[in-house]
Amino acid sequence: MSIAPSTTPEEATRPDAPASPRRWAPLRPLILRLHFYAGVLVAPFLLVAAATGFLYAGAFQAEKLVYAHELTVPVGDAKLPISQQVAAVRKAHPEGTVSAVRPSPEADATTRVMLSGVKGVDADHTLAVFVDPYTAKVCGALEQYGSTGALPLRTWIDEFHRDLHLGENGRLYSELAASWLWVIAGGGLVLWFSRRRALRKVRGTSGRRRTLGLHGTVGVWAAIGFFFLSATGLTWSAYAGAHIDELRTSLGQATPSVSASAGGDHGGHGGAAGTGGSGEHGVGLDKVLAAARAEGLGDPVEIVPPADSSSAYVVRQVQRSWPSKQDAAAIDPTTGAVTDVVRFEDYPVLAKLTRWGIDLHTGVLFGLVNQIALMLLALSLIVLIVWGYRMWWQRGRGSAFGRPVPRGAWQQVPPQILVPLVAVVAVVGYFVPLLGISLAAFVVVDVVLGEVAHRRGRRKPAEVS
Repeated sequence: MSIAPSTTPEEATRPDAPASPRRWAPLRPLILRLHFYAGVLVAPFLLVAAATGFLYAGAFQAEKLVYAHELTVPVGDAKLPISQQVAAVRKAHPEGTVSAVRPSPEADATTRVMLSGVKGVDADHTLAVFVDPYTAKVCGALEQYGSTGALPLRTWIDEFHRDLHLGENGRLYSELAASWLWVIAGGGLVLWFSRRRALRKVRGTSGRRRTLGLHGTVGVWAAIGFFFLSATGLTWSAYAGAHIDELRTSLGQATPSVSASAGGDHGGHGGAAGTGGSGEHGVGLDKVLAAARAEGLGDPVEIVPPADSSSAYVVRQVQRSWPSKQDAAAIDPTTGAVTDVVRFEDYPVLAKLTRWGIDLHTGVLFGLVNQIALMLLALSLIVLIVWGYRMWWQRGRGSAFGRPVPRGAWQQVPPQILVPLVAVVAVVGYFVPLLGISLAAFVVVDVVLGEVAHRRGRRKPAEVS
């Protein structure tokens, strides 16, 4: 929540500062020191994450404007069969293979045909070719990324937010920010509510105390959002995300997937997605889509052709907005029969919560309202960081940054509190590795600096004598 100490050391220890001395007095100096150093050192990462997150939240609406020509068409009389639309795309773009097809989900929307293995397109991206569902006229082609169908503008911002365009190593920055955000926010809440009510007011104050009041007030209102962003951000992070996946699997809460195995020999029924490249296989796209419709899979859907001669078509709903549509069906390419169905309503509880959490984090669950809320959260985090550094500067009386919070706060914590606290931190550090590693690094550096300062202090009297 906040990125600089919300009180001076004197306020942390004086008897009238805490609202409940018995509860907060032993821990408050320790939380204050952690809040200060974590805020100062992690704030640059949080600032980048907040700024890029703000841009990403606005990218959905910008995408609709920038790529309106590819995304929309005039409404016609009747849509052509999906196979005819794909054939028109393959005539215009014979390169690569058809990896998926998204039929036009609305009256004025184009159909997307995704091509993989296209020269010049990143291996984990596809070339999305847009076709008019009424005339089979190709409207354009753009590189696409991810399950939400991000086009170049949103893809660039998404990758900047996720890894600063540095690849897998760059993901460490965003995971570090997400790992510490909830700690800083939680520490800020403890520091704020442990202050006497009279010290929390903003009206009638000035200088550092006014900055502190604004910082704390905005931070309290935004804290729930920060906890949410931190938790959902860690869900698909590299290291903490892997631990979360393992935990969900061990609890039987993993996200189910439809079986794409068709069984039997389907050779001689046309090329598969990975070999022939047309997307047509066996009974064809039209009958496959009709079979999926009969199972209740309404728009928007994505059709994935068989990967090989022993695989089935997979048709899945791709609506991430509320109410979520995530049903999926596997369809035998030889007979057109449905071989497996997975319903979103049958997902385990944690699988549903994970899906909703990620979609809320990315701004698609509740559309424009969701995106505006994310932009406000990002702005509040940016403002809190600026106020935090401003308080640090004001603590130095406007001529330099103030002195850090004194060391030795942990020595004031009773053993019956300190020992369980260390155990909890160790467990959390294991499941959230970047938090544990960076916290250990903070402690080591702090101990070394403390030892250096102690030796210098002992040397000075000897030099004077």
